Amino acid sequence: MGERAWGGAALAAGAIVAGSWLLHGGLGALPPAPLAAQAYDGTPVGPAVPPLPSSPPVRIRIPALGVDAPVDPLGLDGEGRLQPPPEADGNLAGWYRSGAAPGSSGAAVLAGHVDTARGPAVFYRLGALRRGDQVEVARADRATAWFQVDGVEVYPKREFPDTKVYAATPDAQLRLITCGGGYTRAGGWDGNVVVYAHLVRTQRA
Repeated sequence: MGERAWGGAALAAGAIVAGSWLLHGGLGALPPAPLAAQAYDGTPVGPAVPPLPSSPPVRIRIPALGVDAPVDPLGLDGEGRLQPPPEADGNLAGWYRSGAAPGSSGAAVLAGHVDTARGPAVFYRLGALRRGDQVEVARADRATAWFQVDGVEVYPKREFPDTKVYAATPDAQLRLITCGGGYTRAGGWDGNVVVYAHLVRTQRA
């Protein structure tokens, strides 16, 4: 992700665009791609729990990937697209602050770079997640929300399913987004990886 704004409509399909590391002479190996068997059909994997009150996220942990990263709020740019996290810190995720907070009702959106000019970044291995894996989000109110992965998919940027990804939900859900698909030096990444998850456990301060 790097030199271009994210693609998508309105809230912006979180297209984390140009592969900075690959562009600057990285190893050339693409990050893991989701398997077809991990596709999301809208069915939660396991029971859900009641949502928490709204509070901003401050940290995300994904044990299956070894991710442990701070979370900063993100807004929209002048064209209504979600701004990417700054590239100065590759181990940084961003939260769409005008949307649901992780653990509260609705589909919260967290996004991160797949790489920067320095190498693989926080969500480089996002496509390797599997149904049943868990994501832990620590919040500013000192509560913690645990989400279970329901599916992982990759979409061409021009066919990003905004409604499927961003539609309102009655329960607490989570979307993790990064770049993926194919890559060229001329065009950067041509797709986005999206992880779908729902709230399965909470712990209040």
